[in-house]
Amino acid sequence: MSKHQFQTEVTQLLDLMIHSLYSNKEIFLRELISNSSDALDKLNYLTLTDDNYKNLEYKPKIDIAIDKGAKTLTLSDSGIGMNEEDLVENLGTIARSGTKSFVQNLSGDEKKDSSLIGQFGVGFYSAFMVANKIEVTSKKAGEDKAYTWSSEAGGDYEIVEATKDTHGTSIKLFLKDEEVEFLEYYRIESIIKKYSNHIPFGIWMDKEETIPAVTDDDGKETEPSKTEIKNIQVNKASALWRMNKSEIKKDEYKDFYKQISHDSTDPILWTHTKAEGTIEYNTLFYIPTTAPMDLFRMDYQPGVKLYVKRVFITDDEKELLPVYLRFVKGIIDAEDLPLNVSREILQQNIVLETIKKASVKKILSELKKLQTKDKEKYLEFYKTFGRVLKEGLYGDFENKEALLDLAMFKSSKREGLITLKEYKEAMKDEQKSIYYITGEEEAILRHSPLIEQFKAKDIEVLLLDEDVDSIIMPMVTEYDKTPIKPVNNSDIDEEIKEDKEEVKENEDKYQAILVKMKEILKDDAKDVKISSRLSDSPSVLIYDKNDPDFQMQQMLKQMGQDNLPTVKPILEINPKHEIFEKLLNKSDDLLLNDVSYLLMDQARLSEGMKIEDITGFAKRLNKIIAKAL
Repeated sequence: MSKHQFQTEVTQLLDLMIHSLYSNKEIFLRELISNSSDALDKLNYLTLTDDNYKNLEYKPKIDIAIDKGAKTLTLSDSGIGMNEEDLVENLGTIARSGTKSFVQNLSGDEKKDSSLIGQFGVGFYSAFMVANKIEVTSKKAGEDKAYTWSSEAGGDYEIVEATKDTHGTSIKLFLKDEEVEFLEYYRIESIIKKYSNHIPFGIWMDKEETIPAVTDDDGKETEPSKTEIKNIQVNKASALWRMNKSEIKKDEYKDFYKQISHDSTDPILWTHTKAEGTIEYNTLFYIPTTAPMDLFRMDYQPGVKLYVKRVFITDDEKELLPVYLRFVKGIIDAEDLPLNVSREILQQNIVLETIKKASVKKILSELKKLQTKDKEKYLEFYKTFGRVLKEGLYGDFENKEALLDLAMFKSSKREGLITLKEYKEAMKDEQKSIYYITGEEEAILRHSPLIEQFKAKDIEVLLLDEDVDSIIMPMVTEYDKTPIKPVNNSDIDEEIKEDKEEVKENEDKYQAILVKMKEILKDDAKDVKISSRLSDSPSVLIYDKNDPDFQMQQMLKQMGQDNLPTVKPILEINPKHEIFEKLLNKSDDLLLNDVSYLLMDQARLSEGMKIEDITGFAKRLNKIIAKAL
């Protein structure tokens, strides 16, 4: 016998299971059946592809046994099984770093937390919601020894050698006194049909049936009624994704989603495809309502399972769909792949690439239908997954137009989110481009000096306040043959500029000041120019059209590119502002020096940037205030 301590995160999770999550306790059975199904899938694959397992007797089956006297519920499978090392790894620790983060960030919201349990591979522990003790007896396929893992949900667990005739795993739950409802056949049957009806393996249980008494023609009883125990299959055990759509009810689609996703909420939509012809395959994809906890983690768990002719191959392959569709859950079942296909082959396989391309187009077209038919529901989807969807604009050039149609943006003129199509429909006749501004905070963007002239001319500007926007938008140069341009670019359209003659007059008028300011700010600014984009503010920062702006530079640094050369902005000044009118009448170089730095720092602040020399800024500001008084 060996005693082990639970990993800290497991102890935290167990405490939560036992004391906090009560509203949806029945999910424990869904999780245990799901684990058994995975074990059967793994062994099924090995018996078909690995010579060491091909002669192994394999009869896939899940059995559930009820013992009302002992108050135990036992779930057994004939899957791959576990040895002592596997039991420690799978039941004593949480391996995935994303899971550790999940445990640390549990909200305490019963519905939300319980729906996330299975997503992070910790569903086994949900059994402690109904059991005060659990025994797991397992024998790994191809090995001689069996082991029993047991725990009463304290800080430790035990593992002892055991006796087991066949490979597989048996989980015995010693139910709490208040959980005897889970010792009733019809209660267990209803849970299985709700969550596990389409597990591709039969789930069997003993059912007590009463056979009525036999009577003769005179009504005299010749045989008394009796009770028989029959072992029956409770679930359909059908691969739902291979069934005809006409045979499947909406509730069955929803229940199957909950089974494969471990999510208790209904999906927003699903799309079911059966392709016949040169390449044959079945796909069933779901768009969730809620985002998984690991959506923005590099080590996210993919949501799509790959089957070949109904044989499970993998649920850990990130190449089945593009990264920007990582929130999609579902099944790909291909007919024309070898069962022993390797990960390297998967990534280069023409058949799978064809299925992937068709699947992406199908998913995007279904989202477009949702956007058209039910904008409110689409907005719910977009607020949850829009940031991820936009990532596709960076690399998926084949579907760029479809993605641009689905993208939504905040606007300087309207509340809520709008599409590029809606932007174009509202464009003035003389407007030739779509304009946007990027930054970290919507409030700063709305009041940015960069869009003052746009507002004055009643030109709409898209407000892009997500970190991904600075990387993506430079890749998007047009939509529906209309150019898309950032407002902080030096190469701005003629449609927002002032009269050229007036600009030239102002350049001549302030020539001496411009020359001095360029010299004063030579370490901070690439150039100092007269602005035609300002109405109220005295200054603003812009960038040459080939230079990355501030947001892009910050994003590149976050991505580890710290050795990039410093890109200086251009300072533009407003010739109509009273500051410059007054500077014309003064020949005070010290004053101009202080004002130049203050205008530069003020422009930085307006764009959400930090001031490097805060002490110098404060001194100059105080000096100017003192003179004004």
